[in-house]
Parts: sequence; structure tokens; C-alpha cells
Amino acid sequence: MKIALIGATGFVGSALLKEFALRNYQVTAIARDTSKITEKAKLVNIDVANDEKKLAEALKGSDVVVSAFNAGWANPNLYEDNMKGFATIDKAVKDAGVKRMIVIGGAGSLYIDGKQIVDGDDFPEEIKPGALSVKDYLNKLKDEKEIDWEFFSPAINMHAGIKTGRTGKYRLGTTSPVFGKDGESTLSVEDLAVAIADEVENHKFSRQQFTAGY
Repeated sequence: MKIALIGATGFVGSALLKEFALRNYQVTAIARDTSKITEKAKLVNIDVANDEKKLAEALKGSDVVVSAFNAGWANPNLYEDNMKGFATIDKAVKDAGVKRMIVIGGAGSLYIDGKQIVDGDDFPEEIKPGALSVKDYLNKLKDEKEIDWEFFSPAINMHAGIKTGRTGKYRLGTTSPVFGKDGESTLSVEDLAVAIADEVENHKFSRQQFTAGY
């Protein structure tokens, strides 16, 4: 399996790269600075949002593109820069002739009681621009005909504080969070990576949103 991983040095991207390496995939790891990557991969330094031609060249020959792109939560122009990056990635995937893409989105686009989480009154304002950009991107993907896309929304609680590690166990869902017996929607980043690698192999959610939790 040949995978191009965009955002390979981020919190999610790093976990994905470790899981892909564990499964002996042929990975092209793409980020602005790949110098600290130690996993076996083809390393490509690209400013994704601003170099579509170089990105398209790096993606050529891949079976699937996995995008963990994020313009940075501290970015004051996060909404605009995310949308620009998403559009650039879409174009590069098409120009490279890759037919399949898995996008790592956000939990804010999941539905509870018929309402997307990001639209709730209690959604944190500091991360709302990023969450709205991901929601809007998902809406654009729903009209995408050329790429066989899949959109993964993590559990509501999926952050560095989740110390479960890699259990290899999770439950899948689609447009609503997966809640455990404790009433919480939780998943470690390591098991997120397991879920994505499993989906790379199983291809269950063509042109769909999906999620996972314990």
C-alpha cells in the first residue's frame, strides 16, 4: 500500500505515520519540516497551502492520500488558511491522478440531536474558526465527484491527555459521536491511527463521514 500522508509531523499526523510504519506501508510523509521524522518514509518538505505543483508531484503514484492538514490552532487566520489549504490539496490530488483521499476532520461536524456540535451555544470560541472551516469543507466534499473521499471526525475527547495508548479496539459510527458506557465520546490518538489504517485497508466509508470511539 502506497500512502501519501499530508501533515505528517502534527499531533494526529505523527500517530498516523507510526501506525503506517508498523504496517509496513510505503509512505510519503509530507510536512513543512520533516527533519525530525524517524520512521521509515520518503520525506518531502512542502508548504502545502502554497505549492500545489510540488504537492501534486509528491502525491503521484499513491494508492490513497491521507490528509491531516491543519493551518495551526494558534493561527489568527485559521479559517481562511484552512480553506485555502483544503482547496490546494483537492486540486493536487486531482492533478496527481490519485482517486482516493481520507481527510481527518474534527468532532465539531458531528451531529447530536440533529445539530452539529460546532453550532452549539457552548462550543469553545477559541477553536470555533478551525471547526467551522472543517464543517464547511465537509459540505464542499459532499459535492465532490472526481475524488473518492472519506471524512473522519475524531471522538469529542481526542487529545494528548487521553492516555489509553494503542489498544487496537474501537467502535465505528457515521455522523454522530460514538459514546461509551461512561457516556463519554473518547478515543486516543493512537487508536485513531489504527481506525484510519484499518479504513485504508477496508474502504467501508466511500464518500461518507465516519467516526470512532471506545
